[in-house]
Amino acid sequence: MNERRIIWATMRAVIETDRFKRKKSGKKSKSHWNLFQSLLNYFVLLLKLSGLYRRGLRNAKNIRINKAVFEFNSLPLSFNGLKILHLSDLHIDTLPGIEDLIIEKIRPLEYDLCLITGDYRKDTQGPSHHIYPAIEKIIRNIRAQEGIYGILGNHDSYLMVKHLERMGVHMLINESIELPRKDEKIIITGTDDPYYYFTDMAIEALEETEGPFKIAMVHTSELFDIAAKNHYDLYLCGHTHGGQICLPGGFPLITHQFEGKQFFRGKWKFNELQGYTSSGCGVSAIPIRFNCPGEITLIELIRNI
Repeated sequence: MNERRIIWATMRAVIETDRFKRKKSGKKSKSHWNLFQSLLNYFVLLLKLSGLYRRGLRNAKNIRINKAVFEFNSLPLSFNGLKILHLSDLHIDTLPGIEDLIIEKIRPLEYDLCLITGDYRKDTQGPSHHIYPAIEKIIRNIRAQEGIYGILGNHDSYLMVKHLERMGVHMLINESIELPRKDEKIIITGTDDPYYYFTDMAIEALEETEGPFKIAMVHTSELFDIAAKNHYDLYLCGHTHGGQICLPGGFPLITHQFEGKQFFRGKWKFNELQGYTSSGCGVSAIPIRFNCPGEITLIELIRNI
C-alpha cells in the first residue's frame, strides 16, 4: 500500500468510527441511517397490508439495460466507439439472488471497460464478509478486456478495498490511471465517497490530473462542479437509485442528494461536462421499487469528426 493510500485509510477509519457524515461544505452531521431504516419498516408494513409489497419486489427484480451515447470533440480517435459497462449501487445483500439477475443481464453485452461506482452492500456499518461471494461471482462474469475499475460508496468500508482488489477490481481511491490505446490515452479518476466521507483528497485527485480526455468516477453527483472546473469530459455516478420509490411519471419521493433535480437520474450536462447518474442495479433499505426500474448501463463514447 502506498503512502497516500495509508493516509486515506487512516482518515477513513476515523470517520467510519466517528459515524458522522462529512460534507464538501464543511458540515459535519450525525448519520441517521438506522432511524431512517426503522421508519421504513413501518412503510413496509403498510405496503404488505395493502398488497403492494409483492409488486414492489417484482419491480426490484426487473433490472433493465439502459444504453447511453455520449459525443465528444476531445475523445482521442483510438477510443472512438469505446463501450463502458457502468454498474452502481449493487447492494448485493438486500435482494437475495440479485447477483444471478445481474449476470444474466450482462452476459450477452459487448463492452470494453467496466466501471463500478460504489455501494456494494446494504448496511453502512458492520462486517462485509457475507457479500464477497456474490460480488466475486459477478466480477468473474464481467468480460472487460480493458479492465474493471471501482470506487467506494457511502455504504462501503475502507476494509472492503483489499477484498475487491483481490477479486480483480482495480480500486481508485482518490487516484487516477491512464488507459492507453495505440499512442493515445484517456484518464480515469476515482474519488472516495463525498456523501459521508468527504475529504480534500477527493478534490486534489480531480485537480492534479492532466490529459486529453478525462472520466470522473464519483459515488454521487456532488463533485460535478469541481470536475467541470478541472476539464473533465464525462462524470459517472449513482447513489440516488433514481429515487427507487417514485410517483407515476418517475417523480422521486427521496433521492438523498441536494445538487439539483437534473442530476438525480440519467444523462445530464453542466457547462462542457457530460454526466450520467445510474439508477443502480440494486435496492437499499427495502427490496422494492415503484416507477423506477433498476438499471445496468451500457455507455458508448463517440468522437465528433
